[in-house]
Amino acid sequence: MKRAVHRNRRVKLMSPYRLFLLAAIAFLAISFPVGAASAPAKLVIAYAAMSPRVAPLWAAQERGFFTKNGINAELVFVRGAPTLLAALSSGDMHFGLTGGTAVLGASVAGLDLKILAVLTNRITLDLVARPGVKNAEELRGKRFGTAAIGGTLWLSAILGLERLGLDVNRDDIRFLAIGDAAVLSQALEDGRVDAALVDMVFSRRLHDKGFPILAELGRYNIPISSLGVVARSSYIQQNYQVTENLLSALLEGIAFVHAPGNKPATLQLLQRRLRVSPSEAEEGFKDMALGLDRKPYPSLEGLRNIQRLMKIRNPKVENTKVEELVDDRILRKLDESGFIDRLYNTSLAH
Repeated sequence: MKRAVHRNRRVKLMSPYRLFLLAAIAFLAISFPVGAASAPAKLVIAYAAMSPRVAPLWAAQERGFFTKNGINAELVFVRGAPTLLAALSSGDMHFGLTGGTAVLGASVAGLDLKILAVLTNRITLDLVARPGVKNAEELRGKRFGTAAIGGTLWLSAILGLERLGLDVNRDDIRFLAIGDAAVLSQALEDGRVDAALVDMVFSRRLHDKGFPILAELGRYNIPISSLGVVARSSYIQQNYQVTENLLSALLEGIAFVHAPGNKPATLQLLQRRLRVSPSEAEEGFKDMALGLDRKPYPSLEGLRNIQRLMKIRNPKVENTKVEELVDDRILRKLDESGFIDRLYNTSLAH
């Protein structure tokens, strides 16, 4: 009985202290919420092309769409898809903007990447040649600049030349790995290559210097998966809501740059990010408007076009089922909910 009384007394003596602790914990819980809502998710997003069609990603960062959707985004420009894939594989980067060639190559190597959306599903580049080359037929036996052998730009060139009646093997068109569009433009000016595919923003600059544009491939509607949002399958499964938030922000970025009222802001964005003149930014805007899909569903036809050419160099690619590389569940969910349509029905003058 004495022990029980003593124990009760101890409880009574400690009660005010416990109440103070409980009150303090309650105050902290209210003032500093825990969990995902406590801070935006930190994401590293890589892109491997310095192109006007990356504008939605830049807009999502600069106009606050990432922040609005609970994301603290760090954008990183990576020269070359292999480096981007290595960073995704190691977990140093969470999402990437890259071509379908990278995803097909990664699948053969055992890296389980998924394509969540594709901003551009067709070739929109211009075929530019050195002065003196009058037409595509005169490219036989010539040097053709590209970013990387086996990359999306390389495949775009083969598909474009194919559409123009040329076969790179039969016609002895020799590819040289030079670099991205800016580097390729300089290589043309220096005479290191005879032709290359570049964005409109660069082709117009070259044309003004006397370099002929042999073909505007955007007019031919050639399917290719050239700028897709990709991530590891395991990351998507473990971070489904974060992935949905990322796509929501990117869709807002697409809608923003498409909105006519936002053209001045988009031109400034292109001029600053691409480091081009106002007139060149105008050409970049046309390129962007031509290439960006408002509802960026991945094109299976574009992926099959890539597969058809890649399997010549790597027969294992033929065994890949391109349908299994696509995970458009989140995009479809956002579309079917009316989210995308609402973006285009609402003024986005931020």
